Amino acid sequence: MTESHTPPRHSRIDDLQGLALGVFLCGIGLHILTHVGLITGQTAGLAVIISYLTGWSFGAVFFVINIPFYVLAYVRLGVVFTIKSLISVTLLSVVTEFLPMGWQMGTITPWLGAVVAGCVTGIGLIAMFRHNGSLGGFGVMALVIQDATGFRAGYFQLLIDAVLFSVAFFILPFNLVIWSLLGAVIINLMIAVNHRPDRYVAR
Repeated sequence: MTESHTPPRHSRIDDLQGLALGVFLCGIGLHILTHVGLITGQTAGLAVIISYLTGWSFGAVFFVINIPFYVLAYVRLGVVFTIKSLISVTLLSVVTEFLPMGWQMGTITPWLGAVVAGCVTGIGLIAMFRHNGSLGGFGVMALVIQDATGFRAGYFQLLIDAVLFSVAFFILPFNLVIWSLLGAVIINLMIAVNHRPDRYVAR
């Protein structure tokens, strides 16, 4: 007879530290990317491009862009996920504004910046996903599609990034877009390989 086991659940403290760590790591990734003039994928990438073109604050642009996605999150993923995402987006907007005040970066080549930022951001997003949170935007759509169809969230985000980077080629220098694309591929492959329900049972 096979014994049934109920997957352990995260406590509120578990969720708090997991989401806080995820937001902070994503903030570091964005700090590195913008320091070397790169972009990233998804909603954050769109906000970075708008910030570059207009001079507006990334944090403010990122917060505003995410507002429509909260409706989708509420309808399809529930109020808890929506609240966590709202808090996470707000905190990331704040982190990206204050992090440069305490961390003045030196020289780093674009390709290395892309690799480091991609790895750090990938870990941050996985931490957030595993605690039922996200940074909103297209990440919400990716999770909805994964839950509904089984199509991996990471692969869906790769498709979104393909569109975003195609547009970026007309806006930014060619070499910077290429290195930015490397970082985005690292992020999404990390999510596709590691964010799997069959490998992580806590909820």
